[in-house]
Amino acid sequence: MTVLAGSGRVWQRNWLVYKRLWHRSLAFGFLQPILFLTAMGIGIGALLTPGDLSAFGGVPYIDWLGPGLLAAMAMQTSTFESTYPIMNKIMWGRNYEAMLSTPLGVRSIVFGELAWSAFRIGTLAAVFLVVLALFGIVRTPLAVLAIPVATLVGVAFSSCLIAFTATQKNDVGFSAIFRFVINPLFLLSGTFFPLTNLPEQAQWVAWATPLFHGVQLIRGSILDQLDPLTAPFHLAYLLVMFGIGAYLADRNLTKRMAG
Repeated sequence: MTVLAGSGRVWQRNWLVYKRLWHRSLAFGFLQPILFLTAMGIGIGALLTPGDLSAFGGVPYIDWLGPGLLAAMAMQTSTFESTYPIMNKIMWGRNYEAMLSTPLGVRSIVFGELAWSAFRIGTLAAVFLVVLALFGIVRTPLAVLAIPVATLVGVAFSSCLIAFTATQKNDVGFSAIFRFVINPLFLLSGTFFPLTNLPEQAQWVAWATPLFHGVQLIRGSILDQLDPLTAPFHLAYLLVMFGIGAYLADRNLTKRMAG
């Protein structure tokens, strides 16, 4: 069986599990951005004066916030998909042992899981973009590019997290990932406020984080502010992250299943 065909089988297995509750997942995916945009975009945005909006490029705060939340959603969804569910398939449910007793190989499993993450994040990103359009945030047809970019952000994180999960003997390490990686990235990667509000040293650290590059690409595509000079660099960063993560995921999971 080829890697591509095997990956499709892994994707299909995940779909058969997911299809019993897909409607709940999409309903939550629709409700979550509405709550965030209402509470923070409209609620907190109402406290800002016209002078404050200059920090957000002259656009209303809700317009500036929405695309950042879309990028953050991609990161968080990939985290949920690539930590406990993967560990369950390695250790508790031993799904991967069963899969490897068939013609499937580890590489098919890795790329099947990444394809599943891409599907989940892509569908949620499409729902999120519809919500942004309903709030009047979308400024250009190029906003549809936010869906593949959000998907790339998600699989870049997923690949690295699968590589990490494959090395863990229990779930203790996940708490550290959530507290010291995912939450700081969510708060300090330009999602809620411009990086120029941070001290200069902190700006450089935040600029080097992967979520920042996703936020810049998604915000630029939705608000029609995509910078043709910096966009290729942001894209290259995420592609390199995905490539490194996929390589490490394949290597680490191979070692783990061989042990």
